[in-house]
Amino acid sequence: MSTDFQRARGALGVRLRELRTGAGLTGRQLAARCHWPHSKVSKLENGRQTATPEDLDEWARGCDAPEEAEDLKRRLRGLQTHVQSRRRQLSAGHGPIQEQSVVEYRETQTVRAYEATVIPGLFQTPDYARALLTHNAEIHRTPRDTEAAVRARMRRQETLYEPGKRHRVIVWEGALHARPCTPEALAAQFDRLAGLIGLDTVSLGIVPLGAPMELTPKHGFWIFDERLVRVETISTELRLDDPADVALYGRVWDRLNSAAAYGPDAHRVLARARRLLAAG
Repeated sequence: MSTDFQRARGALGVRLRELRTGAGLTGRQLAARCHWPHSKVSKLENGRQTATPEDLDEWARGCDAPEEAEDLKRRLRGLQTHVQSRRRQLSAGHGPIQEQSVVEYRETQTVRAYEATVIPGLFQTPDYARALLTHNAEIHRTPRDTEAAVRARMRRQETLYEPGKRHRVIVWEGALHARPCTPEALAAQFDRLAGLIGLDTVSLGIVPLGAPMELTPKHGFWIFDERLVRVETISTELRLDDPADVALYGRVWDRLNSAAAYGPDAHRVLARARRLLAAG
């Protein structure tokens, strides 16, 4: 969990404790009213457990303050859709973020993802990654630790070869035509993608230009083990762990998947991008 998330959950816990003490209740008394183990009250107040909306309704009733339930649930929604400032994340450069991603991917068994404008970092060549990270450091005006960040991003790719892991990734064809790097580096990136098609742990789909699509998401997203969705914008990163949000992104991924080309069809889309690249 992120530091931002822990702080937000801790802040919710402080408010819960205020309601309990304001009602003149001990933790054990509130637990008895809610028919919970005492440990649950302690965990919620100390930010060690994330409350559900039902928990907050019960807490408010237990404290004889049902009118507080909506405010508590508003706080919960802010917690579940927690935002990490990219400026703060990048204050020490891109390397630390890439290192954190290495850990996150190692702890994840199944990833489902969609990218509309860029080749996913999980599939990038060093030269392609280097170009992107250099541009990002320039635009964010952050420390230049590009080589360390590239090395960390390449370590993340070790999970592609771990038995039992699944990487189900969809890319819109438009991402193949963006040129953040030299033509030579992009051609090598196409080779990399072609080599991943058919890998046991990888399912790479490409949504062709002109394919019928039920919806057109405006941003990429990554779903980790059906428990967390990560979305990156230019200035922030969203980490969504509310089950309803995770299910929503899962349904969006399913719709995109129905429009994606796989196997030989995906190779044909790559070949088309190669021809356009060669034509200049």
